[in-house]
Amino acid sequence: MVHTKDTNWQDLGLKCGIEIHQQLEGQKLFCKCLTQLRDDEPDITFVRKIRASAGELGQIDKAAEQEMKKGKHFIYQAYNDTNCLVEMDEQPPMPTSKENLETALVVAKLLGAKFVDEIQFMRKTIVNGSTTSGFQRTALIAQNGIIKSETGTVRIPTIILEEEAAKEISQDKTSVTFRLDRLGIPLIEISTSPDIKTPEHCKEIAEKIGLLLRSTGKAKRGLGTIRQDVNVSIKDGTRVEIKGAQDLRALPKLVETEAFRQKKLLEIREELRKRNAKEITLNIIDVTNILQHSGSKIINKAIQQGAKILAINLPEFAGLLGKELQQNKRLGTEMSERAKVIAGISGIFHSDELPAYGIEQREVDELKGSLNCKPTDAFVIIADEKQRAERALTAVIQRANETIIGVPNEVRKANDDGTTSYLRPMPGAARMYPETDVQPIIISKKETDEIKLPELIEDKIHRYETFGLSKDIAQTLAKTDKTTFFEDAVRKYRKIKPAYIAELLIGAEKAAKKQFNTDINPTEEDFTALFQALDKGEIAKENVLEILKQNKPVTDIIHQYKLISDAELKEILQGIVEQNKDLPFNALIGKAMQQLRGKAEGKKIAELLQKLTQSPTN
Repeated sequence: MVHTKDTNWQDLGLKCGIEIHQQLEGQKLFCKCLTQLRDDEPDITFVRKIRASAGELGQIDKAAEQEMKKGKHFIYQAYNDTNCLVEMDEQPPMPTSKENLETALVVAKLLGAKFVDEIQFMRKTIVNGSTTSGFQRTALIAQNGIIKSETGTVRIPTIILEEEAAKEISQDKTSVTFRLDRLGIPLIEISTSPDIKTPEHCKEIAEKIGLLLRSTGKAKRGLGTIRQDVNVSIKDGTRVEIKGAQDLRALPKLVETEAFRQKKLLEIREELRKRNAKEITLNIIDVTNILQHSGSKIINKAIQQGAKILAINLPEFAGLLGKELQQNKRLGTEMSERAKVIAGISGIFHSDELPAYGIEQREVDELKGSLNCKPTDAFVIIADEKQRAERALTAVIQRANETIIGVPNEVRKANDDGTTSYLRPMPGAARMYPETDVQPIIISKKETDEIKLPELIEDKIHRYETFGLSKDIAQTLAKTDKTTFFEDAVRKYRKIKPAYIAELLIGAEKAAKKQFNTDINPTEEDFTALFQALDKGEIAKENVLEILKQNKPVTDIIHQYKLISDAELKEILQGIVEQNKDLPFNALIGKAMQQLRGKAEGKKIAELLQKLTQSPTN
């Protein structure tokens, strides 16, 4: 699929919005457990089954209903010291964490949003097992903020505080295993309006919001602590939500891929309309007898395990199942993904890819005859346990009928290669109902007026540039946790340039690795000892990496690198000059540097040697 820089996204009718989910540090939202992410062996294991319940409107959400129909049970793993009964759904939630709430209020104010008068937590039905209770607690904090960028201003309709879901560890056909270290970690969710103009604009806005969140000093760092969900549609398409993008660099490709996927689906819809395709009714045919002696290893293995080979006719779909919608993903792939998610099958065979996989043309012709296929018809076959195969073919029919209509309104998963896969139907309002175990929180104007705002990282970057730091170093430093130490050092050590302090703080480890192939991990105490000595003129800059590469406390070894006195330096240089009277000045400099390396600053050596020889520097 060719995507060009010349694409006119306005003509294509691109609409794009993004949801940012940022984990916060500190304690969990509704208990005293710390937000510690773990990979060690758990202490506790228990099993649950979860069912969907009706929301505030009296209806069961269709996404929740799909999950419940899978009939899976859920295995939960927990820790004695960092999990509690709240996360196991054996105890009501504790009062909302004040620290987390204050962070959410700060974020809302930074975005210029209007605070709600009363914060009311809601239960959002989630029955995929990622919450032990079957719902997620979520609350609206503020509305109608904005985020500005060079490409354009984007509206922020909602800022939400909610609890994080559990972490999936593994799954099979009957169960999913989750770990509870992540469950209950506070999340700030920031949703934009569909004001994003281009795929690159999506990345720009996500980066802006990410920097704003990190400016609070409360945002968790590390892989998986911030996630982006992207909503995309084009003219005549529909909103599709892509969940789980963790890499900012992947966002433009995800948006672009989804836009062109919808364009291709609309082209297929137009072809189906030309063929006068009608809604397909379910008519499953058992074709086991046709393929019971097939050369297909997959078919033979399934039959030996007691599976049935079931098939359906897809009228007017011939040649369309093989149409590519994304890189290496076709319409047939989307039908297969839908069947896998809903029924747990391994995959499907469809007529656009046959004969292949050991299935011969003779068998294809027999299948077409058995299914009464016209030349314009396609077919799908599935080899699996009978009930599972029937559920899977029902899902295929559903996806085919959606193709006749156009682009299905669904939630998709972001893949590492920039493509997406079917996840579930788009949820609706039916999954929300009030949380009766958490007290509403009144937010007064006095409280919001008194909120103290942190300096934005973007503003910090500009301020650091006024210190003489390059833009790259200022950006790198401002995004680290070293900023307070850096600013203290700049105030204390006036004889050292701020740019050098910054370069050493953020670049010492990389420089030591490059120069000495040594891994170092200097502490703030180590840097303090170095800066004090440099500021007093007791050591040379040339020796800093030499000191750090020892991987010992700087205070224990720095005395070995103390500079000699000016008198000692002069005496040594006089001796070098007397012993090498015929050498040109540059050669004398070389000898002096070789003999005095680490004992005196190079600049001072050159200046004093110049005076002793009365020779101009070159």
